[in-house]
Amino acid sequence: MAADAFGPRHAFGVYRRSIGAYLRSVTEYPADFWVMAVSGTFWQIMLFAFLAILFGNVSSIDGWGYHEMLVLAGFLATSWSSTALFWDGIWDTGKMIVEGDMDYRITRPAPVLVQVGSKHVGMQVFGEATLGLVMLGIGWTGAGLGLAAVPTGLFLLVCAIVIQAALLTIANAANFWMQGRTPVIAFMVTELQNEAMRFPLTIFPAAVRLVLTFGLPLAFASFVPAQILTGRLDPWWLVAPPIAAAVSAAVAVWTFRMGLRAYDSAGH
Repeated sequence: MAADAFGPRHAFGVYRRSIGAYLRSVTEYPADFWVMAVSGTFWQIMLFAFLAILFGNVSSIDGWGYHEMLVLAGFLATSWSSTALFWDGIWDTGKMIVEGDMDYRITRPAPVLVQVGSKHVGMQVFGEATLGLVMLGIGWTGAGLGLAAVPTGLFLLVCAIVIQAALLTIANAANFWMQGRTPVIAFMVTELQNEAMRFPLTIFPAAVRLVLTFGLPLAFASFVPAQILTGRLDPWWLVAPPIAAAVSAAVAVWTFRMGLRAYDSAGH
């Protein structure tokens, strides 16, 4: 019974039902959904406009042309927004710790991490995901990538989503020890990704490249996949993103479990 309760099949069932319940609640208030969806598009519109203006004045950024930059920006936006759509509940970890809501999750016969991550869906990024796909599509066509590369792109996208969800999980799990409501470290990771990873990593010093590749493997969630798709890296690099995803996921699960062991309910 206990083994089944914490097995992959049961965990997926819990996740599916939790996400489904939230989506059904969203359909009860369609106006709220459209407000959130539209509000999430403005950042990507500005990024799209920024790239268009930038490449109206320069021909490339460290050898990356306009369409290759759109592949990079579109891949990043699509993977990041997909993480928010499917794992946005993890942002409530600190709040649940402070308010004692984590107690309720612990007593239920289901993996606590799955319950928290599927707590709600980030519908505010629906528009961001749409524009990310538009940028990716335009860049994909302009860079000469054909339909044959689509399976590789989808595979790399799944790896990127896993990596980003894992890093957010680790960053939010830090609140088990920080005892704070606000996910400060998660906000720092998000800002780092938004500011640094929308440009080719090669423009940064070697120390920064090492940190963003092997310390926080954000490079494997955008820059490395974009390089693979545009032919800048040899095909054997395809093994790197899934390895990074597997290691990140394992560390995230371990960190969250250690946090649960350190958790002593609210008011202590």
